[in-house]
Amino acid sequence: MSPLEPVYRDYVISCDRETVRDMAASTGFFSEAEIEVAVDLVTESLGKGEASGYIFLFAEVESEPVGFACYGPIPCTVHSFDLYWIVVSNSHRNLGIGRKLLRVAETMIRQSGGRRIYVETSSRPQYDPTRAFYQGQGYYKEAQFEDFYAPGDSKIVYVKVL
Repeated sequence: MSPLEPVYRDYVISCDRETVRDMAASTGFFSEAEIEVAVDLVTESLGKGEASGYIFLFAEVESEPVGFACYGPIPCTVHSFDLYWIVVSNSHRNLGIGRKLLRVAETMIRQSGGRRIYVETSSRPQYDPTRAFYQGQGYYKEAQFEDFYAPGDSKIVYVKVL
């Protein structure tokens, strides 16, 4: 196994609050409020487990968490899942870890009965690489909600059929 080949952990531990906070902050993409939402999801998952609806997957390199995904089944649907977060620490970006993490998350979703994955992102130019990432992984643009987050900042929803 290569030193950059991630090992995956599919459970949360209490120190993951800080791990998630630090990773999300390192990217420079997310506001403090957005980062706190991610931390809150860790807290929910710690307290309620899968019943929280938030399932985490961590990518670790040499025992250090370097990325995470958070996903969950969409309430009142049969086979649909949301991918809430996928983040790779800035120090490990552009090494293929995000693609690998996404593939493992997709496999886990498929094994849980998922048939469609939905992900939303911003239309701001800062998120051009994010949108290109999803499109490069087989996701297609399903919808766009104009001025959703703020004037000039639309919500774009991507979907992938598994």
